Amino acid sequence: GSVNVMNAAWGTMQERDTVALNLTETHKTVQNIKARGAFTVSIADAAHMVEADYFGVESGNKVGDKFARSGLTASKAEAVDAPVINEFPICLECKFIEYQNNEYGCGVIGKVVNVTADESVMVDGKIDMSKVNAIAFDPYTHGYYKVTERVGEAFRDGLKLKK
Repeated sequence: GSVNVMNAAWGTMQERDTVALNLTETHKTVQNIKARGAFTVSIADAAHMVEADYFGVESGNKVGDKFARSGLTASKAEAVDAPVINEFPICLECKFIEYQNNEYGCGVIGKVVNVTADESVMVDGKIDMSKVNAIAFDPYTHGYYKVTERVGEAFRDGLKLKK
């Protein structure tokens, strides 16, 4: 089949191995996730911002060759039945757990079963986020921003204010 992609503006890690993506059930992507029982979350970088944005502004329900139009390439994920965008530096391979639709929102919940990363973003066997140049969406200005600089130590710096 064809590679199905979308740009999800709203998503988060729920646990160390669980992701939640706020997606409406009418998206072709959600239908495919349910049918396959799997999906991938690829982290777009600044170098591919235009392609990532295109994945969000064009509907796969209307354009059958949406991924091909981007000029990017894909390969099959190692652990799940879903594609990996080769040009994006990080990919979370996920098994579909459930679709939730309630008063607090709607979305896909998945268990991360494998993570792949391009060697260019690795330091001593770990992902170095300062090398990823990941993009983040700002819903207030509808802009994309690079996430590149470490500004502190989580669960440590705040201890300075503890009495």
